[in-house]
Amino acid sequence: MRGTRIEIRPGALRNNARRARILADGAEVFAMIKADGYGHGLTLAADALAGEVDGFGVAVLEEARALREHGISAPILVAEGFFDREELEQARALSLEMVVHSPWQVALLQDNPGPLRLWLKLNTGMNRLGLRPDIALEAAEQLAAASMNPVGVMSHFACADEADEGRTDPQMALAGEVADRLGLPLSAANSAALIRYPHTRAQRVRPGIMLYGSSPFDWQSAAQLDLAVSHRFSARLIAINEIQPGDTVGYGATWTATRPGRIGVVAAGYGDGYPRHAPSGTPAAVNGQLTMLVGRVSMDMLTIDLHGIEADIGDEVELWGDHVDVDKVARACGTISYELFCQITGRPERVIV
Repeated sequence: MRGTRIEIRPGALRNNARRARILADGAEVFAMIKADGYGHGLTLAADALAGEVDGFGVAVLEEARALREHGISAPILVAEGFFDREELEQARALSLEMVVHSPWQVALLQDNPGPLRLWLKLNTGMNRLGLRPDIALEAAEQLAAASMNPVGVMSHFACADEADEGRTDPQMALAGEVADRLGLPLSAANSAALIRYPHTRAQRVRPGIMLYGSSPFDWQSAAQLDLAVSHRFSARLIAINEIQPGDTVGYGATWTATRPGRIGVVAAGYGDGYPRHAPSGTPAAVNGQLTMLVGRVSMDMLTIDLHGIEADIGDEVELWGDHVDVDKVARACGTISYELFCQITGRPERVIV
């Protein structure tokens, strides 16, 4: 057996949800499990978190439908709302909570009135999805006239995870003002805001990445935030090569040895979802001993430095997990852990631990 595998730890998800619950301080906790549960498995994440959270958040109706078909009866919020009349009717049939973020959705609701839990999405400065505050107030009146009163107001922070930022407080003040004028609950806090800005918790929080054992901050690790590792990527050494000074490794000969040593060949590559753009120096661990990648990542293999490390064919190499912080791997690759989790392919063996 090749031995390339992803360990998923439901107990860690529950641990991290309990951490979110404490931070929420009485606010509803809706766990974001979109994008196949951030690569952990949509239904696995839902099953693991059931009972620990008040509801779930997904991006699109197809994800919500899969949860209902799996037997999930908890409230489900669909962050991108409906895209047409057919999805609107399906949302009603599935008893979903739908986000209304654009005037065309308001018009479609007016033409197709009926019971549905609606959350008005405000654009408070992210300039992605959302209604301007004045348009949101008008939309609330239009929906109320069609006997479809929104049940809440929501927004999304642009920079809550940035070290030096001054945007979160103005965004929160604007969202709070609209929610107060409408007399509705407010939901705005993501993982970063939930941890960092207690005043943003309002009536509902929407943690995502923290549930999956990753820190939303560059300056603070998941372990420092009391988050448990829920996703571990490992593979096996399948070859060990002796090298001399001047020898190069991998496509493009991008890494050159400066001393005698050994190079380990690991049975994982971008065909498994490991990032091809991971540079030499990206951390890895062999039998718990930290080392680094050397040379380019190939489709099926990558190479690591074994200088000073006792290792044999068949030994385990951790690419991220208990010894290698996934956030450090992400930073080395110029990306975030969200992408690393979500891009794992179907080839590695999935193991539930």
